[in-house]
Amino acid sequence: MTETPDSTKETSAGVTSVKAEDVAPRVKPSNYPEPFFSRMSGREKRQLGDVFGLGNFGVNLTRLFPGGESALLHKHSKQDEFIYVLEGEPTLVTESAEVILKPGYCAGFPARGEAHQLVNRTKSDVVYLEIGDRRPGDEGSYPKDDLKAALGADGNWQFTHKDGQPY
Repeated sequence: MTETPDSTKETSAGVTSVKAEDVAPRVKPSNYPEPFFSRMSGREKRQLGDVFGLGNFGVNLTRLFPGGESALLHKHSKQDEFIYVLEGEPTLVTESAEVILKPGYCAGFPARGEAHQLVNRTKSDVVYLEIGDRRPGDEGSYPKDDLKAALGADGNWQFTHKDGQPY
């Protein structure tokens, strides 16, 4: 018999299924230092992959409120990223173009590819899934901002100015 879960299902081995919207939003909206941290107040992330103990890649259910940004315009040195739009019409901004996405659209961003971000320029929320790997030694670069990021051995991002000075 197939069971339809109403909420989280757990076994002795851990969580096997969960309703995505029941996962609590991340407490801290961003890891960026100021003045960039406050720009991320228009997004809400639910870290779905962490619920299942996934270590090789992350999965987030992300909501962008009107005026919100997914991240600063950025690209990774080693991490591939993928997004799938569930609700709303975000604008995908890259270094060379802008395109409006709709529900059912997806986009992928290979490591060392073009810098990218999603922005919500509408009056309705945008909801999408984002998936990215967690390769050690990854670095983030931000062409429009004085920011550089390096993924530490502890799995946390370390942020500096482009000249190497810490924030």
